[in-house]
Amino acid sequence: MGLIRTLLRGLFRPGSLVEAGQAVTQVADAFRPNATRQMELGHDAFAATQAAYAAEFQHGRGGRFDAFVNGLNRLPRPALALGTLGLFVYAMADPAGFTLRMSGLATVPEPLWWLLGAVVAFYFGARETHYRREAGSPPPPPALSANAQPALSDAAARANPALADWMAQANENRGLD
Repeated sequence: MGLIRTLLRGLFRPGSLVEAGQAVTQVADAFRPNATRQMELGHDAFAATQAAYAAEFQHGRGGRFDAFVNGLNRLPRPALALGTLGLFVYAMADPAGFTLRMSGLATVPEPLWWLLGAVVAFYFGARETHYRREAGSPPPPPALSANAQPALSDAAARANPALADWMAQANENRGLD
């Protein structure tokens, strides 16, 4: 009877339930990893990967040559648009010459047209991708310390008397008061 009484007193003394809960948590963590901690570590790894990936695309300001090449890269689109309008003008100004030129285009084999379409698509697609990457990405989130844990603020405790009582009792059980 004395053994059971000693166990029950030990179990129900102030703070013993908290200690028992912590012990159970530690034992459970030995057999099954803490899911919350795994999610935090996964998020940290993802954020580090994203930061490293974003750092690959940080470039310095270009020089005169880069500005010249960018100017040349801007020419094909207006040239294609104005060239198409020019074909309409040419068809109205010299219908016989236009017909002769278009019959020449009709003799171009179909695989060559496919190749032209692929070259134009890749040129404009690569240019668009380049400028999207150069625009930059949003700034990375602020870094957290390795052992950061959310804490309840005193303002939240003052706003909620039940929370204040609970915090006081928890501190008392830990011996912080």
